[in-house]
Amino acid sequence: MPKFRSTRDYIAAREAGDTDTTSRIVSEVTARFNTRTTDGSEIAELYEANRTVPLAEPK
Repeated sequence: MPKFRSTRDYIAAREAGDTDTTSRIVSEVTARFNTRTTDGSEIAELYEANRTVPLAEPK
């Protein structure tokens, strides 16, 4: 199970084919990383989810 809620939400959105939500989550996590609000582990976990969880067709 992912450590970060953002990653869990991202995975759920990918599995649902919800590209609007996935884009929003990526933007939020990237902003936190760019402002050093996070140490990089959140964005690394999100990247791994992006590589391993296929994007479903929208329902």
